[in-house]
Amino acid sequence: MGRMVMTYSLGMLTNSDLNLLDFEARAPRSLGAKEEAIRRELGLTPVRYFQRLNMLIDDPDALAARPQLVRRLQRVRDTPDEGTY
Repeated sequence: MGRMVMTYSLGMLTNSDLNLLDFEARAPRSLGAKEEAIRRELGLTPVRYFQRLNMLIDDPDALAARPQLVRRLQRVRDTPDEGTY
């Protein structure tokens, strides 16, 4: 028989995804304070946090759930010289 391959698809947002987006909406603007809050509140490394956030920015479900936030993050990401989120 054939081999089954599992692929990762965002499809539906999880509570974890929504928590990450909500955190980003209220996160400290200072990078040091933000990294500390990421570790403390979400239990993630900053690298993993930003990887997940970048995936969510391109997810239509995230856009539907938090349109203002996702559009703002897309603008920041797509604008040179704007820095990080």
